[in-house]
Amino acid sequence: MANKKSAIKAIKQSKKRRLRNKSTESRIKTFRKKVWLAIENGDKEAAEKNLFITIKEMDKAVSKGIWNRNEAARKKSRLMKRFNSKFLLGEESKNSTQQIEA
Repeated sequence: MANKKSAIKAIKQSKKRRLRNKSTESRIKTFRKKVWLAIENGDKEAAEKNLFITIKEMDKAVSKGIWNRNEAARKKSRLMKRFNSKFLLGEESKNSTQQIEA
């Protein structure tokens, strides 16, 4: 246990920051799971809505110093890649097959 007043204060501050960071991490993780589920179920509207909320939360975490910007960029890229492969690339292949048949 800390004996000095400044050390005691530092412990309190650290605990407060840890709890705040943990809630932000949890919030991001929850939205990422919602995006994954929506993508797996083929629900484009829900996936898109939650995707942009997730990206916004990740950017906030970077600006507050909770996440490293490269970590956020990597995770955003992976989410977008998954979203695009399911919805955008799927639509392009459908359109190309319709054009071939016509």
